[in-house]
Amino acid sequence: MLVEKLLLKPEEAAEVLSIGRSKVYELIGTGELASVRIGASRRIPAEALVEFVSRLRGLVTDSAAGGRP
Repeated sequence: MLVEKLLLKPEEAAEVLSIGRSKVYELIGTGELASVRIGASRRIPAEALVEFVSRLRGLVTDSAAGGRP
């Protein structure tokens, strides 16, 4: 049985989003990207990446629509 990862390391999340690891930590720090702690480790739920990108797409759509009459 194949199980997709539910939690990703910051490095893995950075790769999925095509951004740097430090940017992932910045997004976590500002609350823009949800994360959880397991002991001393920080993990990002896979669904948090989907939600983050969905919000970004909404911002682009909203700003594009704002420029139209």
